[in-house]
Amino acid sequence: MPHKLHLEKFGNVYALPVLHYRMEFASLVRKAVDRVNPDCIAIELPATLHAVFMRGIERLPQISVLTYHVSPVSHTRNEAPQTVYLIIEPADPLVEAARLSLDRNIPLHCVDVDLDDYPSHEEMLPDSYAVQRIGLKVYYDEYLKSRRDDSPGRHDVHREQGMAYRVRQLAEQHERVLFVTGMSHLERIKEQCTRLQVPPLERTRRSNIRLVNLHPDSCREVLGEFPFLSAVYETRRRTLPPEPVRERNSMRRSFHAFELITGGKQDIPEEEILRNAILRSAHHVGKQGESADRQRIILRLFQESSSHYKQETGEPVHLWQKRSFFRFSRNYALTSGMLLPDLYQMLAAARGCVDDNFAYAFYRLATFYPWQQETAEIPTVRLSPEDLRGGSRKIRFRPKTRRKEKGLSHLQFLKRKRESRPGEWLEGFDNPSICSYPPEDLVIEDYGRFLRRKGAKQLSEEHSRVAEFTSSMLDGIDMRETLRNIHEGKIYVRENQRVKGGVGSVVVIFDEDREMKKFPYLMTWLGEHEQESDMAFYATVPTDNIVGPGITRCEYGGLMLSFPPRRMQDVWQDADYRFARGKAELLLVAALDYSREKHVVYVAQRPPRSFLKQLAARLGKSIVHIPLGSLSPVKLKKIRIFHVLFGNDKRNNARDYIW
Repeated sequence: MPHKLHLEKFGNVYALPVLHYRMEFASLVRKAVDRVNPDCIAIELPATLHAVFMRGIERLPQISVLTYHVSPVSHTRNEAPQTVYLIIEPADPLVEAARLSLDRNIPLHCVDVDLDDYPSHEEMLPDSYAVQRIGLKVYYDEYLKSRRDDSPGRHDVHREQGMAYRVRQLAEQHERVLFVTGMSHLERIKEQCTRLQVPPLERTRRSNIRLVNLHPDSCREVLGEFPFLSAVYETRRRTLPPEPVRERNSMRRSFHAFELITGGKQDIPEEEILRNAILRSAHHVGKQGESADRQRIILRLFQESSSHYKQETGEPVHLWQKRSFFRFSRNYALTSGMLLPDLYQMLAAARGCVDDNFAYAFYRLATFYPWQQETAEIPTVRLSPEDLRGGSRKIRFRPKTRRKEKGLSHLQFLKRKRESRPGEWLEGFDNPSICSYPPEDLVIEDYGRFLRRKGAKQLSEEHSRVAEFTSSMLDGIDMRETLRNIHEGKIYVRENQRVKGGVGSVVVIFDEDREMKKFPYLMTWLGEHEQESDMAFYATVPTDNIVGPGITRCEYGGLMLSFPPRRMQDVWQDADYRFARGKAELLLVAALDYSREKHVVYVAQRPPRSFLKQLAARLGKSIVHIPLGSLSPVKLKKIRIFHVLFGNDKRNNARDYIW
C-alpha cells in the first residue's frame, strides 16, 4: 500500500503527519521507515521522558503506562498535583516509530517541549479509516482546509517552536531525518523551520516519572484502539504463524458417544480459544506485509464472536441478524461523524440485533489482549476511563441464565449430573424405542397454534379492502391510509373480507440444508394423544450430542406439524414426494397432502417456488408464507432445540439432564 503514504518534505526532513493512537497511522510509520531509510527518527515526545519511554518500548507487546505528576493548570494554592498517564500500546504511531528505531538500530530523538500546564482539549478529526481508502495526501489536504481559520494557543506555539528548533538541529547533523508528529502541528512546524530559532524555555528533567504495568482488566477499557484490533496488529508485525484449526464444540457440555467411551472431551481453556481467534483473524485482514484493514478486522471479530456464540448457546447468528448488525453499527457511526463504529457502538449493535449473550461473547473477544498479565517486574496499576479522559459510556449485558428457583443458587445448573465413569451414559441406550420429552411437546404445539393464528390473520389482511369513506364506516377507519393522504382531507375505511377455509398444517424451515450434510436425521413422529400433532422433521444426528443415559440433544433443521394425529405415514420414504427438491420442499408437499384445511402455513427465509404454489392450487389449497425473520428469534431458539429419549422410562429422570 505504498501509494497511501504521503510525506511532507522540507530540506532533508521527511515529516509524517499522524493521528495518535490510530492503527492506520502506525502502519504508515512502517511504510515511511521502509521508504526513507532514515539516519534518525524524531517523534513528538519530550526528551525528559525518553529513557523511561524506551523501557516501556522494550516491554512490548506487554503494555506499560508511563506516569508522572504535573502542577495544576489553575495554579490554585493547595491544589493537588495532576497525574499524566501515557499508555505505551502497539497501535500508536509514536510507539511504532520507537519500536522500529530499536529493531533497526536507528537513533531516536524526542523533540517535543516538556510543559507542566499544557491544557487538555479534544479535537474533532476525520475517521482514520479514510486513509485506507483515499490515501494520506488527500486526507491531510482536506484536514488543512478544515483547520485553515483555526489559531493555535500559546502552548501549541511554544511546543511547535521547540520542535522546529530541534528538528532543524537534527537536519544539520543527519542526511535523512524522519519526523513523526501530529498533523495539527506539522504545517506550523514546517513554517517555523524556515526561520532562525532559539532553544525553547522548558523543564529539562523530571524526577517523578514511573513506568508501571497496566492491569489486564484495564486493557478492556482504556486503550486507544480496542484490544482485539491491537492484538491483530501486533500479531501481524512479525511473521505470521500457521493458521490454527477452528475448535469444534470447544465450549459444549455434552459429548459424542466415542468421546464418552474415552472419558469425555476436555474443554479447551477460553484464553486459548480467544488467542486462536486472533491468530486466525490475522491471516484474513490483509496480505502479509500489507496494512491490516480495519473493516475486515471488524468483520472477523463478528464472525469469530458468532462462532463462539454458537458453541455456547447452540444457536447460529442468522444472515438477517448479520445484516442488521452492520447496518445499525454503520448508521450509529455516521451519527458521530465516523465511517466505522467504535467498540461501544458495536456492542450496542450486537445486543440490539442479536441478543445479550452474543453481545457478551463479542465483548469478551473484542477486549481480549493475550500478552497482558500481572508481573513482579514492575508495579501493576488499574486505570479507568475516568482517570484518562474524565468520563465513559456504560453498557450492560444480561445473558440468559437458568431461572433461579426458591432456595437454589442461580449457578445450580453447574451441578448437573455427570458421568461417574467413562461410558456410563451409553448403558442407557438399551431400549430400541424412542420418544420425545413432554415439556418440549407442549412448547412446540403451542407455537404451532400461534403460527396458525398468525397465518389466518395475515390472510385476512391480504384480503382486506381500503376505500374512501362515503356512507358506511365498514370495519373502521384505516389510520395508515388516512394519514398517508391527509393532504386530500379525506377519511379512508377498511373492509375485512372473510377468508374461506381454515389453516391446517404448519411447516417451519430453520435451515434448508442444501448440501444435505448438516441435518441428516430424518424422522416421522405420531402424536401420542388427541391434543398432539403428527410431526415430520429433519435434524442433527442424536448420537452426536449425548447429555444423559439414553438422552440425546438435537437441533431441528425443519419440521412439519399436521393435525389431527395418527394419520401420517413415513413421509421420507413416500415415493409420491420424490420430485421435491430438498428436505424443505418435501415437508411442504407433505403438509399440502395431509392438511384437511385449505391453507398451509410455510415459515422460511424464502418463499416457496411458483411450482409448489401451482401444485397447492391443483389440490384446492394455498400456501401462506411467513418470513422467518418476522418472528421472535428468542422464541425460535426455544423451539429449535429438542431431545430424543431412548425409551419411555427415560422420562422419569430426564429433567436432571436436560438443560
